[in-house]
Amino acid sequence: QVQLVESGGGLVQAGGSLRLSCAASGRTFNRFTMGWFRQAPGKEREFVAAISWTDGTRRYADAVKGRFTILRGTGASTVYLRMNSLKPEDTAVYYCAASPSSGTTGPFGSWGQGTQVTVSS
Repeated sequence: QVQLVESGGGLVQAGGSLRLSCAASGRTFNRFTMGWFRQAPGKEREFVAAISWTDGTRRYADAVKGRFTILRGTGASTVYLRMNSLKPEDTAVYYCAASPSSGTTGPFGSWGQGTQVTVSS
């Protein structure tokens, strides 16, 4: 099992940037595919980005391609989501997730508590 704690959320103006961090603990963290999801008020949770533990393959939702980047930290116990050119529609609670699958589609069974991102227009 992997324990996940997100940080880095906050309030930012449209066009701005934020970097979310996810600190993980667990003996085999570096063998988990990591992902970011988000949930806006009144909407279902949706996939944002994922990075495979086998070859570093990344996958992004169409809504964030070219603006967001998912990265693993050098120590492999942290994963980041760098968010540029933020839009009001990016406002949501962002969740970090882990999957023992080597691919980027999950399933994701471990979740953090979430961090709020609010983008003002």
